[in-house]
Amino acid sequence: MTEQKKDRFPMAEPAAREANHPSGTRRRGQVLVDAILQAAWDELNEVGYSHLTMEAVAERAKTNKAAVYRRWPSKARLVIAALQKHLPRPIEIIPDTGSLRGDILAFLHEIVQPIQLIGAETLHGLMVEYLGQEIFSYFSQVKHSGGLEKWDAVMRQILKKAESRGEVNHVEKITPLVLSLPADLLRYKLLTTHEPMSDETVAEIVDDIFLPLIYSSQSKAD
Repeated sequence: MTEQKKDRFPMAEPAAREANHPSGTRRRGQVLVDAILQAAWDELNEVGYSHLTMEAVAERAKTNKAAVYRRWPSKARLVIAALQKHLPRPIEIIPDTGSLRGDILAFLHEIVQPIQLIGAETLHGLMVEYLGQEIFSYFSQVKHSGGLEKWDAVMRQILKKAESRGEVNHVEKITPLVLSLPADLLRYKLLTTHEPMSDETVAEIVDDIFLPLIYSSQSKAD
């Protein structure tokens, strides 16, 4: 009687697959979360967003698909969690380059850098599935949590430094609408193009739109 051929890599039951992990113990909590996020990050770098699957992530993490879906109900949410864990985060210190233009450029670059690093293909996939709302809200608030209120506070600190250097005056009269303009334009660019912002785009927003508005508001205040 011919022996029945067995699969080289038979599908294990969920509990068995976790139990057969090299550590000899079933992983739980943060240990398992870290393993899944690392697997998602590695898959994203190897195959790209469009080819990444929850099944492949589970296989790489040596766990079962249910353990992945239980924590992240969609591929988009899983990828965003992996990006949050692995991308470099903006520094918390308010820029102090010696000029208003330099400080604003430095601040905006800290915000857009993570978006630039993930690449157009991943960004486009996330935008299609997630409409970009949580993506930008994460990247625009990293290390500056608190939303628009925090954004305004940082911008006012930058302008206060510029005021102390004699570059601007009447900072208190600059409206929240003007202060939020760079973030609004970055968000609009992201939502309409589905591509990371280039350094040239950031400089254009600062030089051609934001700073002229700031200086224009100064002349009106005087």
